[in-house]
Amino acid sequence: MNRLTAAEYHEAQKFPLVVVLDHVRSLYNVGSVFRTCDAFRLSGLCLCGITATPPHPEIHKTALGAEESVPWKYFEHTQDAVTWLRAEGYRVLAVEQCEGSVMMQDFHLEAGVRYALVFGNEVKGVQQQVVDACDGCLEIPQFGTKHSMNVSVTAGIAIWSIVVQSLPVAPHAR
Repeated sequence: MNRLTAAEYHEAQKFPLVVVLDHVRSLYNVGSVFRTCDAFRLSGLCLCGITATPPHPEIHKTALGAEESVPWKYFEHTQDAVTWLRAEGYRVLAVEQCEGSVMMQDFHLEAGVRYALVFGNEVKGVQQQVVDACDGCLEIPQFGTKHSMNVSVTAGIAIWSIVVQSLPVAPHAR
């Protein structure tokens, strides 16, 4: 399947996107996000507040070892992660339903810009003070009776929506 070894992964160029988890409660969600970050070879993952950190058997159960490959950093306060990322040159965007948010299908990457996406708690979403500290908000449109999705599903959709914009067009798709 032409997969990288863990050593090759660490040396490989990463996609310029960092994921931030703001007080995510479920260790299975944390592990799932680790695995998605690994799948798209993202630059890193920030775990904040009550979000659990590796090593932990429940994270490992869904991460399947991605907690060993994806670079991660812990912050007690999510605002500190946002401040650090902005100082590192990232444009930080909360993935949240809020006034002025941009729908994912309308968002276009700017060349040369590195991005970070903040995902919130399973019940409360991204903290308001964190939303306020971000450079903007992205929203995934929803058409059913519910107004939220599982955080790991949301992360997968948002990450793919960002990464796909950088993929070369396949010859048969022209």
